[in-house]
Amino acid sequence: MTMTRPEAADGAERRLPPKPMPLQENKGLTAPFWEAAKRHELVMQRCKTCANWIHFPREQCPICFSQELDWAPVSGRGRVYAYTNVHQAQHPAFQEEAPYCFAIVQLDEGPRMVTNIVGCEPDDVACDMPVVATFDDVSDEWTLVKFKPA
Repeated sequence: MTMTRPEAADGAERRLPPKPMPLQENKGLTAPFWEAAKRHELVMQRCKTCANWIHFPREQCPICFSQELDWAPVSGRGRVYAYTNVHQAQHPAFQEEAPYCFAIVQLDEGPRMVTNIVGCEPDDVACDMPVVATFDDVSDEWTLVKFKPA
């Protein structure tokens, strides 16, 4: 799908490239996360040996190195750990959304996620701000996990 923008300098429609979508480097490993996101649920891996929550998906626990991992729902609640407001997007397809907030959210369960903060002005975001997961159905195949003020 190619997006258009009518306000090109010469009056003609300017065509924007399609937005890049996440790539599953290891489909078998990450599939449960993406399938849950499509259902508007947030799940993370949890180690059966030491009970550590794990994100991003891995083949073994980074704490005890056990390969006995399971997927379990998490609350979707957390706090902004760090953020930046993007005014000049790195990919042209995202420029029309600028400014937007790119953040790391620390979930109440412990793991940190790279995400976007939505539902408020980027300048209203602050470290330690309480947030809750929301889901953005960006295509028929992909749903992204984002966060909004709690």
